[in-house]
Amino acid sequence: MTTTDTDLAADIDATCRLTGEFTLRSGQVSNEYFDKYLFEADPQLLARVAREVAQLLPAEVDLLGALEMGGIPIATAVSQLVGIPVVFVRKKAKEYGTAKLAEGPAFAGKKVVLIEDVITTGGAVRDATNALRAGGAVVETVICAIDRSPGEENPLADVGLQVRAVLTKAELDAARATA
Repeated sequence: MTTTDTDLAADIDATCRLTGEFTLRSGQVSNEYFDKYLFEADPQLLARVAREVAQLLPAEVDLLGALEMGGIPIATAVSQLVGIPVVFVRKKAKEYGTAKLAEGPAFAGKKVVLIEDVITTGGAVRDATNALRAGGAVVETVICAIDRSPGEENPLADVGLQVRAVLTKAELDAARATA
């Protein structure tokens, strides 16, 4: 298992797995959906996920990059645990005020580890990576709560990102099978 919290997969699965017909960000249609907001809204589950994410951080990190919107609660909780500041990354730059893509501390020249809730194809992470790199950030790693990407291939290899996951879809499926 990816996580050291042996009950986490079963608890996340019981809380978050929905069945039906769902269109994912990628446009793919799925008969199940992991509603990550259900665990992010639960303080105990969020704290458990944050502890696991903190254990997956690389040795050298200047900033956590919280992807809008699901990565924000996780990254904020991790930040409180480890004392690393967070930059909040929007899907697109604001069209008013500061017109920033990323809010928080300056990230140019900094090692940023992206934090995301669920990765399937990695589209939002890919977009954020490209935008942060264009702004001078060093982005090499993304940590997600749930990796539901198909197969064993890294969906973000094309942008040179290492994906680290607290839980994989296979682990959630195994937890469901033993429940």
